[in-house]
Formats: sequence, structure tokens, C-alpha cells
Amino acid sequence: MTALLTIAAVLLDAALGEPRRWHPLVGFGRWAQFLERVLMPEAGYSAASRRPLALRLRGVLAVLMAVAPWVLLVVVPTVGARVFAADSSALTVRYVGYLVSIATLYFALGHQSLTDHAQRVHEALTKGDLAQARAKVGCIVSRDTGQMDGQAVASAAVESVLENGNDAVFGALFWFLIAGAPGVLLYRLANTLDAMWGYRTPRYLYFGWAAARLDDVLNFVPARLTALTYALIGHTRCALRCWRLQAGAWESPNAGPVMAAGAGALGVGLGGGAYYHGQWEERPALGVGPRPDATSIPAALRLVRLGVIFWLLVVIATEAVARA
Repeated sequence: MTALLTIAAVLLDAALGEPRRWHPLVGFGRWAQFLERVLMPEAGYSAASRRPLALRLRGVLAVLMAVAPWVLLVVVPTVGARVFAADSSALTVRYVGYLVSIATLYFALGHQSLTDHAQRVHEALTKGDLAQARAKVGCIVSRDTGQMDGQAVASAAVESVLENGNDAVFGALFWFLIAGAPGVLLYRLANTLDAMWGYRTPRYLYFGWAAARLDDVLNFVPARLTALTYALIGHTRCALRCWRLQAGAWESPNAGPVMAAGAGALGVGLGGGAYYHGQWEERPALGVGPRPDATSIPAALRLVRLGVIFWLLVVIATEAVARA
């Protein structure tokens, strides 16, 4: 049944894409902002800024309060579906659980949204509209885009596709397959909190520590499976070599394997310096070959798309073998 639920959610994401209104993750972001204002008001931050332990404890509490209610909300129907799976008199419980599972994975997936955003960047670059390309890539990356040339825009888009292929696609699929709707919801909410609080700025260095570490733990296995997926589908030997030699130099222990293997699989060079919040940051080089251009964006999207198909085939085959 897990294979059918997974396929249903993936098809739903492909057909509908990201909800344009009332997206649950948008609502969750507002809930997290409210908790931050309560637990970290400006006055409270000023008073606690010299006490790292106090800030970390506030961060731990914020993560628990942000995540726990929503995970518990999906535990009841999905666990009930498993408990009553063999009881023909409890069809309603089972089907409600299945619908909640499909909906949760659908909202956690961002494959079609990632594709749509990246294609807009590709279209602008293809038309030679650099200003529009900068604006579109600015929707999916956190670096400054105002002074980017076409090559830098293409590089940023490719990096975003590869990294978000893990965060919004394969990581979500992994945790759904491992722990169902509660697992994928925990993963996606932790990923969202890391994007909000995981910065190494004075305000979030300690307060965001719990969110960043939780995301690191939950992403450890998915990131390496994503890197392996990129390697199997793209230039395998090059991807594995880049993963082995370059991943450790990247600041993030999980993004490193994903980005290095993805760059090697595509045969392009990524990384290098970029502006973040007005500050120039040097980053290690990743991959081999020329810098990306407009044609590299659909190539990166194809890598992720074929990876999703590969994962679905593996899930179907595994479930068939288990039932045999």
C-alpha cells in the first residue's frame, strides 16, 4: 500500500503543483514566527545574547512547540489506518488514514514547484532577459542576485535544483517510506525551521542551533541517497569521484555530498564565491567541466525527475518482492 500512496502523492504534486493559496507550510511559517516573537522578543534577546545555553534552550523549546502539535495531529489517523488495515469493518478509518498520508506527502513534496521556478529562470536566460532571470532566480536562492551575469544565474539555478532535489523531493520521499506521514511531516517542518532559524547570524547562532541540528540529523541519510541517485543516473564515475574528493570541503555536511555528486553527474563546475546579504563568501569548487549555462538547468531538472522515477520503481519492486 505504501507504493500506491507514494505514487498518488507524486502524481498529485505533478498535476497540481504547489498550492497557490492556503499552503500549510506558509501557515506553519507564521506559527514559527509567532513562537519566535514570544520566546525571543527583542528585549529578551538583548538580555540573553551573552548566554548561549539560555538561547539554545529557548531554541529547543521553540522547535518542540513548533513541530509537535502538527506531527501528533497526523499520527492518530495514519496509525489508525495501520491498526485497522485488516479489519473490513473499519474501512472509514483506513481510508481517512490513507487520504491523510497522501495529502501530507503531497504538501511536503516540492518537485513540481522546483521545476516551475527553475524553468522560469531557463526561459528568461534563453530569451536574453538577464534582469528577469535575476529576479526569477532570486525566488529560489538566498544569495544576492542583483549583479549576477548569465553564467552566475545559471549556476545558482542549477545549485538550487540539486540541493532542493534533496530537501523538497528525495528527503521527503525517504521519510515517508520510513515513517509514513508523521515522519515526512517532521522532516519537512524541521527543514522549514532550519531555513528560518538556521543562519549563523548573531540572533540565530544559538537560538537556531536546535533547528539546524535536527535538520542535519534528519537529512544525513537522505542526502547520501540523493547523491547516490544523482551518481547512478548521471556520469557515475565522475559523480562518485567528486563526492569523495570535494564534499568534505563544503560547509554543510549534507549539502556537500548532494552538490558535489550532482555537479559531477552533470559534468559542470559549481561553487565558487558569491554575495550573501551584501558580504562576499568564498566557497569551494565542486564538480568538473565548464560552468553551467542556460542548457544546464533543464539537465539538472531531468536528473531529479529521472531520480524520482527510479525511486518509485525501487519502491514498487521492493513491495512486490515483500508480498511474494
